[in-house]
Amino acid sequence: MKIYTLHKKQKLPITLEQAWAFLCNPENLSKLTPSEMNMKIVSGADKTMYAGQVLQYSVTPLAGIKTKWVSEITQFEDKKYFVDLQLYGPYAFWHHKHFIHEIEGGVEMEDIIDYKVPLGFLGQLIHPILVKPKLNAIFNFRKEQLEKMFGKY
Repeated sequence: MKIYTLHKKQKLPITLEQAWAFLCNPENLSKLTPSEMNMKIVSGADKTMYAGQVLQYSVTPLAGIKTKWVSEITQFEDKKYFVDLQLYGPYAFWHHKHFIHEIEGGVEMEDIIDYKVPLGFLGQLIHPILVKPKLNAIFNFRKEQLEKMFGKY
């Protein structure tokens, strides 16, 4: 079983409180997801984030392939980090750690995603061609959107 890791960091010129309030509102995830993925919250986003929260989304990870994505917030420490684990969705495994800390003039956000593609050996073959570039594009979009909303560091 091959586990891949995606690691991204971004600095923003906002306070820890502003960044945390934005990140802990599940409704904001759709603002950070490319529109062609048709990400819609199905349930669970009626409260700000907490450990044990289960969120359901519908998403189109690839053109014409619509699926549900169910994740649980497994760990949560106020203004420091939270972890979401995919319970059901397009990946064979998805564990996403979100860290945030104050730096001079703003905050640094760090994402570490450990994931496994489905379809065994075939999935490993398509990973560098399709999956990895798509994930990089999603996180590049997210970086651009956050900079549009909050400014560049």
